[in-house]
Amino acid sequence: MHIHAYEKLWLALSIVLILALIGTVTYGAVGPGVAMVADSQSTVDPGALDEDDRFSEPRVEQVGENEYEAYVVAYQFGFEPTPIVVPANSTVTLHVTSRDVIHGFEVAGTSANAMAVPGEVSEITVETDEPTEYGIVCNEYCGAGHHVMEGKLNVVSQSEFENRGGDSE
Repeated sequence: MHIHAYEKLWLALSIVLILALIGTVTYGAVGPGVAMVADSQSTVDPGALDEDDRFSEPRVEQVGENEYEAYVVAYQFGFEPTPIVVPANSTVTLHVTSRDVIHGFEVAGTSANAMAVPGEVSEITVETDEPTEYGIVCNEYCGAGHHVMEGKLNVVSQSEFENRGGDSE
């Protein structure tokens, strides 16, 4: 059986494209920085957030030297606390959940981006530098008021943070 040279070329090109597609899909599924919420991660009852120690009073708390944890609740159509106030030159782990529907949680201008799913707790770690203000947007359609769902992440000086009493409200 004789195969023409152009047919051989197209056959080889097709195999290379199929392998490239499989490679890009595999890399996208297991690539660096990509992780789904695991079964081992914490969950919460979205109907009973007021009874959960972590989310009954959304806040920012210090857990180590220059290390803070923020507990954030997304709801139609806002975030608690707002603004989230953290000190400059610190590492902040944001624990985000939702009380009603799926929301997005994106800190504009950074790589911090997660989904706030009712019953699940998403964790995002952000390192802050100089005092500034970031916008927080919901990037998952969540209802008629989605376009007005926004919040703020204020990075302030250490002294200003201490004068506020260290909480976000």
